[in-house]
Amino acid sequence: MAHIERNKYLDELVSLRHNGMIKVITGMRRCGKSYLLFEIFASWLENEGIASDHIIKVDLEDYKNREMRNPDNLYAYMESRIADDAMYYLLLDEVQMLDKFEDVLNGFLRMRNVDVYVTGSNAKFLSKDIATEFRGRGFEVKMYPLSFGEYMSVYPGSIQAGFNEYMLYGGLPQILSYNTEEQKAKFLKSLFDETYIKDIKDRYEIRKDDDLEELINIMASGIGALTNPNKLANTFRSEKKSSISYDTVKEYIDYLIDSFLVEKSTRYDIKGKRYINSPYKYYFMDLGLRNARINFRQSERSHLMENMVYNELRIRGFNVDVGTVPVVVTDENGRQQRSSLEVDFVCNLGSRRYYIQSAYRMESDEKIKQERASLLKVDDSFKKIIVIGEESPVTRDEVGITTISIYDFLLKDNSLEL
Repeated sequence: MAHIERNKYLDELVSLRHNGMIKVITGMRRCGKSYLLFEIFASWLENEGIASDHIIKVDLEDYKNREMRNPDNLYAYMESRIADDAMYYLLLDEVQMLDKFEDVLNGFLRMRNVDVYVTGSNAKFLSKDIATEFRGRGFEVKMYPLSFGEYMSVYPGSIQAGFNEYMLYGGLPQILSYNTEEQKAKFLKSLFDETYIKDIKDRYEIRKDDDLEELINIMASGIGALTNPNKLANTFRSEKKSSISYDTVKEYIDYLIDSFLVEKSTRYDIKGKRYINSPYKYYFMDLGLRNARINFRQSERSHLMENMVYNELRIRGFNVDVGTVPVVVTDENGRQQRSSLEVDFVCNLGSRRYYIQSAYRMESDEKIKQERASLLKVDDSFKKIIVIGEESPVTRDEVGITTISIYDFLLKDNSLEL
């Protein structure tokens, strides 16, 4: 497989060197964390003149390193490797497999000449510990599957063909090493069942897994739709004749979020400047896994594109909410009623904010009017953008709404400023 530059993450790791913290790379399984740490970052260190015996790599998931999962053995190994006062770089893969890993890492922090980098595939297990056990001495670097730009940097075909494949098979790096549709589909299906689902069932000791499997199917079929655990539990009761409780559904969704399979986007009242507790939207971190889950049956491109836009914004570091704008509408009897319009994404990063609509097709005046309606009701000065699913020049209308094609949006680093 061609070497894929993951410069965004490499630059972040380089900027965090020697900061006295544990650098924790989190992200879903198979998104490239190990490759980033053991290949890309280790090569960078060597190119900077760091001797290879001062770069200590331990893959805790590898069976031959199983003894290292014992804290005393790992500690003894580290002490045996440190032979002088120069800086040593400790690279630990899948650190959640290490017993009492918080204590061990805190111990390494006390070594003056050790800079520690670890990866992990479970959000709750690590984020909670970064906040509590490391007491401000852990720094999280969140890694995603390949962005479309990273994907196209090695994809051999046209942008259009690449876009179609990326939308269908997603951005896990390994997908690029398979040549046929059958191989790609088989890889994604087995990965979902044998890695992600198995991980969740083992970690949380789920015995009766039919409901978990069915919940994943329901969520995969409804990307971009507003929902909540209560609504999902009702769907189970009415359609699946299952008595699953609200609490169980909520727990299962949390497991999916903690495994980095899905992310939750909360609704935000733009006028009232407040969060609305429910319902939410759930997006899949990798569309290939989502599509494999439902046997590549549903390829409704408008929803898939919305998920792609969401993922790209998250990769760029934005907090992404679903916006609502309250409006008053008049019905056919002349009565006024309160309603609300939706802004697909309210994106915040520091002092920057953007309002973004994802519209796969805007083939009629009615559709254009519909997509603009909510943006026109937002009365602040932050930039408003409509991303469309076809090639088109960047345009800006008389009220300042920018329309940009999905290709420009995904491939140009400065696309939000065009």
